[in-house]
Amino acid sequence: MTSAKCKAVLRQLRALSNPRNVIGMARFGVNPKNTYGVPIPVLRKLAHSLGSNHGLALELWKSGIHEARILASLVDDPTRVSSRQMNLWAREFDSWDVCDQCCSNLFDKTRYAERKAVEWSSEKGEFVKRAGFTLMAALAVHDKGAPDSQFIRFLKIIRERADDDRNFVKKSVNWALRQIGKRNVRLNRYAIATANEILRQDSKAARWIASDALRELMSTSVQKRLRQKP
Repeated sequence: MTSAKCKAVLRQLRALSNPRNVIGMARFGVNPKNTYGVPIPVLRKLAHSLGSNHGLALELWKSGIHEARILASLVDDPTRVSSRQMNLWAREFDSWDVCDQCCSNLFDKTRYAERKAVEWSSEKGEFVKRAGFTLMAALAVHDKGAPDSQFIRFLKIIRERADDDRNFVKKSVNWALRQIGKRNVRLNRYAIATANEILRQDSKAARWIASDALRELMSTSVQKRLRQKP
């Protein structure tokens, strides 16, 4: 049974719906099914007013509403998220933005983040596999205390799995490669070396992933910023 609080939140989301936004979102590859067109900044403001609430997050996810699922990732408590919950949600991803929001708002803060990044990167499902590489990118940005060895391991996986030509997968592989390479000078060298190895693969997707990443990782702006890092 859905709680009164969850019902109230779902009513708020319906009241904020904007069909015109849904049309615009669809043009960018967002699944329009069960989508209200509520902007992310509005969802973040609503999440702030709700506070952390694991039970509410589970209910919001079960609603199947696009924005409710993103909101669930914003209000859930990462210390209470289980491995089973992560697998369940990942299997139900049906849009790249829900996948990315869950990974960067919630999953990367759980104790299972590194493990899931590795596990999901070998999955067949497009959005589950995307989630694996999105987690790698999110960890590279958010987990300040993680050792370089963790990301070197990720780079090996990126090199081995850079031949998937599905749009939402190859973009996440590229994203992970770029974010790891911008973490520090040492990882930048490793990422550039990895990109050059990927560039030699007989795969159109791999060549795009590598060439796009190299443009950013070797750019003057990135190199200057990395040299200025303490």
